[in-house]
Parts: sequence; C-alpha cells; structure tokens
Amino acid sequence: MALKPIIAFIPVIKTSFSSIETTVNAEAETTTRFDLEAYLLSKKTPIEEALQASVVCIEPQTEKICESMLYSLMAGGKRIRPVLCLAAAEMFGGTYEQAMPAAVSLEMIHTMSLIHDDLPSMDNDDLRRGKPTNHVVYGEDVAILAGDALLSDSFKHVAENTKNVDPERILEVVIRLGRSVGPKGLAGGQVMDLECEGKSSDEVTLDDLKWIHTHKTATLLQVAVASGAILAGATPEEVKACEKFALNIGLAFQVADDILDVTASTEDLGKTAGKDEDTDKTTYPKLLGLDGAKAEAKRLIEEAKSSLEPFGERAVPLMAIADYIIDRKN
Repeated sequence: MALKPIIAFIPVIKTSFSSIETTVNAEAETTTRFDLEAYLLSKKTPIEEALQASVVCIEPQTEKICESMLYSLMAGGKRIRPVLCLAAAEMFGGTYEQAMPAAVSLEMIHTMSLIHDDLPSMDNDDLRRGKPTNHVVYGEDVAILAGDALLSDSFKHVAENTKNVDPERILEVVIRLGRSVGPKGLAGGQVMDLECEGKSSDEVTLDDLKWIHTHKTATLLQVAVASGAILAGATPEEVKACEKFALNIGLAFQVADDILDVTASTEDLGKTAGKDEDTDKTTYPKLLGLDGAKAEAKRLIEEAKSSLEPFGERAVPLMAIADYIIDRKN
C-alpha cells in the first residue's frame, strides 16, 4: 500500500497537538493547516497491526516469552519512531511495503530499551505507559529475556520482511540498527548516564549530557528517519540532511522528557514523575534551569527544521512532528 503524499505545502504548521506556529518559509504569504493528529491517527492502525503480527507464538513452549514481549510491545505509546520512519519514506516516494518492517524493528528495539531501563538494576521503575512494568508482571528474569528476544527479532524482522528494496539498502539499515544499540549507541549512552548519576553540575558538563543523549536517545531517532529515507531510495546527501534533522529532534526529545519529569504528573506521563530528581540524574533542567532547558529545546527544533527546508512541501509531516516533540504532555 503506497503512502499518501501530502499535497499542499504549508509554510506555517498548526496542529491540534501543538499551540506552536512554526514558519517554514518566512517569505511565503499563504498559510494552510496541517492536521498532525489526523496524520498520526492514519499511521496508528497499520503500525499497531504490523506490531501485533510481528510476534507470533507457534508452539506452547514459547507462550510465556511471546506473551511478555507482546505485553510491552503492545502497551501503547506515541509510536514516534515508526511514524518518523514512514514519514521519511513518504518524503522520498516510498511505500508501506518498503518501510513498515523497519518501522516495526525500530519499535521492537525501543521497547527492549524500556523493558531494560525499568529493571531494578537500572531505573527500578514499576510503571510504564500507565501499566505495571514488564518485570513487575513477569519477573525480572523473563523481562530481561523478553527484551533480548525483541532485540534479536528486530534484525530478523527487517531482513526477512522488507520487499522491493535493493538488498544493499536493506543491509545498510540493518547495520545502522545494530550500531544504534551498541557501545556508540543506546548501551554506551546508558552506561554514561548511570555513571553520571549523583554527580553535581560541576562534575558533569553540558557536553557530557549531550554525548549521553546523542547516543542513548537521539541515535535511534536518527536511524528511524535515515532508514525510511534509505529504503525509499534517498541519495547519501539527502540521508545526511535527514540525519541532521533527526539528531536535533532526538536531543530535543530528551530535553522535553527532562522538562516533563519536573513539570508533569505521574498520571499525565504514564510513568513515575520526579524520578530524575529522586535518583539525582544529570538532566537539562539540572544544568540549565527550567527556562534554559525550554530555550534549548526550542533552539534544537528550529535547527532541525532548517535541515529539511530543501525538501519543501514533502517535509511538512516531519516538521510538524518536530514541533509536537517539544509541545507534548507525556
């Protein structure tokens, strides 16, 4: 099924998810509304169906591990990474058939990271997306293995199910997925994050924090946008522009998370609020103050969107998602 192109270019984006109005082209005189909520909802059903179909129990011995995997994979959430992948593919004329397996793989990896983050040996949290965390329901041992299984299946899924794409492009996506969770990806960022817990703002610099979240958070978002572009046939230069965009929205995503941990309630977040302060984590509000963190998030989003200006109307959904990232409530 082909992704539907956005027909009308909108120099100013307004969404029902966001009160921010963002100028895409300062010289343009006409404006049109882009309904981000409708756009996200149009992606929700095919994404959820693909996620549900990605884990299938084919023998009774695997029933518990598959149930644990699906418990977290289907627990809801914004599905930002799959949507970014599909939107990037759409920008270059790609199809669901080409991009959905990578979109599913990205959400598998993200879900693995949430399961492991919540473990007693890590963040020790008992609430995620408004539900008891995986280890609370299935035990720490099964939760660890469910995360491991999702990670390994993510590579298998994209390799087996991607159709009508040059094998070299599929291989490039698999390599990027692997890199995103390695020592210069999620795992390395998480270790550095743990090492910085309890340290004062004099001991941890803004550069340290940027390194942590470039690797812990932004790298997987980079791969989401880059994968969609690669699978849809983007040139290396176009992929670099997408990666620059995604790096900045990835960092902004983490800044927004840090702000919400301070300002939002547990009910709004769907996870324990105030956790960063309780564990004395190094965060953007801790180093920059709340107002400084908000200013940094806005700066990152503006820089991100400037990377996509050459793509004109085709970049509207990605730009709208960028605004949503810093205006969301959870």
